[in-house]
Amino acid sequence: MPQTISIATWNVNSIRSRLTHLLDWLDADNAPDILCLQELKTVDEGVPVMEIEARGYNIATHGQKTYNGVAILSKFPMEDVIRGLPGNEEDDQARYIEAVISAHGEAVRVASVYVPNGQAVGSDKFAYKMRFFDFLRQRLQWWQEQNELQAMTGDYNVAPTPLDVYAPDKLEGTVCFHPDERAKLRTLEHLG
Repeated sequence: MPQTISIATWNVNSIRSRLTHLLDWLDADNAPDILCLQELKTVDEGVPVMEIEARGYNIATHGQKTYNGVAILSKFPMEDVIRGLPGNEEDDQARYIEAVISAHGEAVRVASVYVPNGQAVGSDKFAYKMRFFDFLRQRLQWWQEQNELQAMTGDYNVAPTPLDVYAPDKLEGTVCFHPDERAKLRTLEHLG
């Protein structure tokens, strides 16, 4: 019977502000084997690496001051860490990190993704969000060619169905509940 691993994802909204909660979770009996974090809100040097490693985790970060930042914590060894979304090298925002994790003799490719919010429909930031989804789709297509287990986790900043928002009629067409965003998310879901 194959071994299992647990993978969790959390938009931590400032790793330093939530450090006590994070460490309590990592100390708990139900702590995940792999934890992907988004919105670290600090540069790599500001991440509490020693505290995390003391709990038996390896850590890879892609931080950014004030905003964004992503990380992967793993009880298993990590290699081939990629910081930044391949194909989107001119993007200086820390929104993507990927690693190959060796768990129980299997390679598991894991990514932590923090898709842009988009601010307002029709804005430059909304267009940036749409392009980010396109680059993410390209990366997932490449993933499909690999012979590995895969988990792309994160905060996609999209409510996919009316059940995911408090007032679907009122919010329809607004940022994070716009049909164009939902369509981009569905293209990722339907890649296979």
